[in-house]
Amino acid sequence: MKFIAVIALVCSSFSFAYEFGQNVPEKVKSQVTKDLKFMKEITGSNTSAIHKEIFGEVDGKAYGEWFESRVTYIGLNSCGSATAVACVIPWLGSSKIWFTKNYTDIDHPQVAKMMVTYHEARHTETENGNWSHARCPTPFKNAKGEDMKSIWTGAKLAGEAACDITPLGSYGSSLILLKNISKFCSNCSDKVKMDAGIYADDHLGRITSADALAAIKADLYSDAR
Repeated sequence: MKFIAVIALVCSSFSFAYEFGQNVPEKVKSQVTKDLKFMKEITGSNTSAIHKEIFGEVDGKAYGEWFESRVTYIGLNSCGSATAVACVIPWLGSSKIWFTKNYTDIDHPQVAKMMVTYHEARHTETENGNWSHARCPTPFKNAKGEDMKSIWTGAKLAGEAACDITPLGSYGSSLILLKNISKFCSNCSDKVKMDAGIYADDHLGRITSADALAAIKADLYSDAR
């Protein structure tokens, strides 16, 4: 992607300046910018320990700085898979994130879109090996004995590199992000908090390490919180 379009939007006291690929439609640019503005406006009443380790406080300024210190470019790409939603392709630039048609064309709540965006931002961290995913087990079933599937596309996850064995990875961190928003966002609507909880809880099923699962549950799912 040699040619780029630059977007700079100022709304109230918030400003964004990052690059979009030339092939990103105006509708998608507008939605992504609006969604990132939403994240920068969040205020929180509390913060879990793991969230504090990854993102800092449940706070829009922290979320904005975290994202903007990692991502400089947003483009469209097939990511090499019909079931991919988004990706980072390190050899095309470690600070670039790419969305597929599964992101732009499938309707999901705003906070779920941000889950994907921040998930990919975590993958830009070259100092952490881009937080590679773990391969999901085969077979991979939920508590009801049903096949584990992507909440986004419905694709089966068994045997796919679509799980995490650490709460700090891309699935783990996006789970931590959304569960904190669900529990502690003080200016989010009930709908936003409900959506955040649904998508966070779904991601809990992708954490396949017993130690990582126990750490996340102690951080956010115990009665004490």
